[in-house]
Amino acid sequence: MPEVSRVHSKPRSNLGPRDKISVTALSPHYVAGFVDGEGCFCVSVSKHKTLKRRIEVRPEFEIELRADDGAVLNKIKRLIGCGTIYSLNYERYKWSPHAKFKVANIKDLREKVIPFFQKYPLQAKKAKTFLILSQIVEMVYNKKHLNYGGFQKILKLRDKMRQIGKKRW
Repeated sequence: MPEVSRVHSKPRSNLGPRDKISVTALSPHYVAGFVDGEGCFCVSVSKHKTLKRRIEVRPEFEIELRADDGAVLNKIKRLIGCGTIYSLNYERYKWSPHAKFKVANIKDLREKVIPFFQKYPLQAKKAKTFLILSQIVEMVYNKKHLNYGGFQKILKLRDKMRQIGKKRW
């Protein structure tokens, strides 16, 4: 299971009252559009005590919503066939509770998430970050992140992803 800060999040077992609104499956085209607006493709790089290089590279796909809209995350999870849904507590900021759908498992990213968005392409600028994430997932899957050159390339690709997502005024 992916490492998640347990201070502010925990896996969800239910999504609250709005989960019962509809049991209708979502259209994959709807999900692609939804992810264009609300989804995130990112790569986290962090220190890790038990790894040989002491650095972990983790490509991720996630969607975060207010908890009262969380029922849609369950439907997306069912459609894509992987991932975990977490409850996020933002009380200290006086925000409403949130729910996050997250996929960080390399095999699931490679075999479920990437093929899904290849079949149902994103239409906005997020399509560019998806293509970069796809490259990084392939590199991590093939263990390229374990050598210096591969790790440096991943960092450059991650920076490119971040630039695409930056707001420009």
